[in-house]
Amino acid sequence: MLIGWFALALRAALVGWAAGRFPPVADAGFYHHLATRLSQGLGYTWQWADGVVTYVAHYPVGYPALIAGVYRVFGAEPGVAMALNAAFGAVSVLAVHRIAARGAARLGALVAALAVALHPALLFYTPALMTEGITASLLAIAAWVAVHARDARRPLRSWILLGLILGVGTLVRGQTLLVAPLFGALAAWRSREVRRVVGGALLVTSVASLTVLPWTLRNCRRMDRCVVVSANLGWNLLIGATESATGTFVPIAGETVPEGCRQIFGEAAKDSCFTRAALGAIRQHPGRWLALVPKKLAYTFEYSGAAGWYLHAANPEAFSAERERALGVLETGFERALVLLALLGVARAPGSRRGLRLGLTVAGGLTLLSPVSWLAHVLYCLGALSLGRTLGGHPPMAVAAAATLATLATHAVFFGAGRYSLVLFPLVAAAAGLALAPRRAAEAPAF
Repeated sequence: MLIGWFALALRAALVGWAAGRFPPVADAGFYHHLATRLSQGLGYTWQWADGVVTYVAHYPVGYPALIAGVYRVFGAEPGVAMALNAAFGAVSVLAVHRIAARGAARLGALVAALAVALHPALLFYTPALMTEGITASLLAIAAWVAVHARDARRPLRSWILLGLILGVGTLVRGQTLLVAPLFGALAAWRSREVRRVVGGALLVTSVASLTVLPWTLRNCRRMDRCVVVSANLGWNLLIGATESATGTFVPIAGETVPEGCRQIFGEAAKDSCFTRAALGAIRQHPGRWLALVPKKLAYTFEYSGAAGWYLHAANPEAFSAERERALGVLETGFERALVLLALLGVARAPGSRRGLRLGLTVAGGLTLLSPVSWLAHVLYCLGALSLGRTLGGHPPMAVAAAATLATLATHAVFFGAGRYSLVLFPLVAAAAGLALAPRRAAEAPAF
């Protein structure tokens, strides 16, 4: 419990420094504005320059809705949202400690939790009114519930709670739904009965989907066509498939807007048009689209720099370009060390194919020193999966592999950016604890 209070104290101090100094920038400005309108009872709407108010769904509702709750009580100030980020971040540190304790001794669990508490990007991203930090926390909390449910005598309530958390996570960041069946399967893994595992996966995914359903119905009623979570799926697919695609974000505006979509102004209809245009581009030039996959993953996993970028963009005088670079270098070294430890945990795990796992760990460690360090994440997943059915007996490794696989799949299809990998690192840290101090059979993990 002390580690959670320590993490909260660090983040509270950072919020005290940042509040009033770093205004919302980029997407954070939209989240803040939408949350403010929600807190004032104006709905999830946007008021345009000419005074017209429209219902919107381009940005997922989850994060603005969470912020709106605290704005309603404490006032619509960015510092209030930063405090919410700090609270979620502290709970995620506690969650990582509990997850790591399922496979690591006290030292390993403590180091894993400290790694999240002190993670340069996760810590300094606390002032950012962006979705990656809160998603990282929700994934860690969900993984904690999944690991607990796995050993619970009566797991049904935990399965339902897990589905609810992942449903909220999906409303914050749509691709979170991809981990629901994986976390659900782990939550039901205790007996390794296929029927139980499949049932757990289906139940958790169903609860998560039902949590999202009211929002989907709202969109069907209020928007120009139905939208499941957010009206940006086609937009993001087109960014990674357009003729000018580079593997990371490129603007879709002006001449880069497909000709058939230029006179469509409804938010959902335009996104649907972008989806058709993106799929058409992929069918026409599949080789070009596939060739971008390594670049997309490189942009996602090679280097983040999100925290420094945000602070510098918000206030370059308070956070200079030199500080941004220094934080980015520190973050990169820190994250690669965690990935290396997670790989070592795969090699040390008892089970079959130890030679293969050792080889994958060595190869992954070498790639971390190369221009294709993103491959280390792929090799980590391969090493974890090589354990086969016994992977469920290594919960920290299983949740880290599940979240990593979902992230790899998502950004191979759409486009990459460094901040998107931030959501993984609490779970990577939990897995890293396995390399430092594997738990002896006589030690019982604490919830």
